[in-house]
Amino acid sequence: MSFLIWLIVGGIVGWLASLIMRTDGQQGILLNVIVGIVGAFIGGWVISPMVGVGTINEGISIGSVLVSLVGAVILLAIVNLFRRGRVR
Repeated sequence: MSFLIWLIVGGIVGWLASLIMRTDGQQGILLNVIVGIVGAFIGGWVISPMVGVGTINEGISIGSVLVSLVGAVILLAIVNLFRRGRVR
């Protein structure tokens, strides 16, 4: 059951990050889930030690969703940088 919740929250985080970075038209549901989950790992590696909040991989709270969202935005910014040569 927790795996299903993990996928749903990862999809929502990926979708919100794609809206922020204006890449929503290029991504589908599967890519949103992947961006959300990989963004949670990036957020846990970069941001979580600075603020002391876990990610959606450790438990779901408002702080963990925000850390995961920032990680997903960072991931999309890196992808845009390599794809287009600039960050939107």
